[in-house]
Amino acid sequence: MRTVISSAQSQPQMFLRNSAPVQVRHSPTRISLALKPPSSSLVVKCQQQRQQHQKTQDDGIPAEEVKILAKFKSRHNYIRVLEVSRKAEHPFRGSRLLLLDGPGNIHSISFLFTSLTKTYFDVFATLPPILPSGPIALLGFGAGTAARLLLDHYPQAVLHGWELDPAVIQVAREYFNLGKLERENQQRLFIYIGNALNATVPNGFSGIVVDLFSKGCLIPELQEPATWEKLRGQLRKGGRIMVNVGGSCVEPESRLRDGKVVMQETLRAMKEVFGEELFVLNLGNRKDDSSLALTGDLPPPEEWKKRLPGPLKSYTQMWMPYSA
Repeated sequence: MRTVISSAQSQPQMFLRNSAPVQVRHSPTRISLALKPPSSSLVVKCQQQRQQHQKTQDDGIPAEEVKILAKFKSRHNYIRVLEVSRKAEHPFRGSRLLLLDGPGNIHSISFLFTSLTKTYFDVFATLPPILPSGPIALLGFGAGTAARLLLDHYPQAVLHGWELDPAVIQVAREYFNLGKLERENQQRLFIYIGNALNATVPNGFSGIVVDLFSKGCLIPELQEPATWEKLRGQLRKGGRIMVNVGGSCVEPESRLRDGKVVMQETLRAMKEVFGEELFVLNLGNRKDDSSLALTGDLPPPEEWKKRLPGPLKSYTQMWMPYSA
């Protein structure tokens, strides 16, 4: 997600995780939030909502309705935690947001009374019903948005999450109730600090969720077929990988990188490994705005839908075969 803070008065630059410093502009005091990709110039609402004349995640939030809970620079990220007022007229009202890079891409979102987010994170929660039995890997754990969704909706799920930055996990425990989630799921949630691309468990994973961004961009290893060969080698028979591949909505820190181009490079690398067993789902307001990828044969949507909670059913019919 991309966050831009503007004000009629100059404001100090603020820092977030896996996002860049927030951009300060001279205009009416607003915070403009556009989901990351995922993690998120991410996802926007479902297609039917795009036509409704109501606020969406792309709309701004008055600065006075956003509170900064934390901001500092770690070894790997510019970390910022924002809290949106419950009184705000915005889909993110009452939420906490984790930003990690200069442009302000959102890497995690948490609501007080629901794990659903109406962002690409919800699509990750459609994966377990089409997996064989076994543990699921979360590569790019962030503040635990995907973990909370999966644990809430699938009582038998066992998750292994990897996060490179220990400071992000500390922030997640302090501001996103990760500590409580760990205590309540001691046999179901395991978190590791380190390179997510080295993730492994005995006998392999049933599924792998990939949400790996750095400096506002998909990490470069994901544009290499060898990386996908390696990850495929960590799957059990019948296992699948679901990936937040971003899109034009993602704002990299470097002007030499473009979210849409990086997405296309990533999908081409995946295509070399998975061939025809590669599907794409677009969640943005524009073509290629925010997308996810899924490997394996596409299950019949109606059968898949029957095994999902109501709010997640519509995503099963949005997948399309990938063509370069």
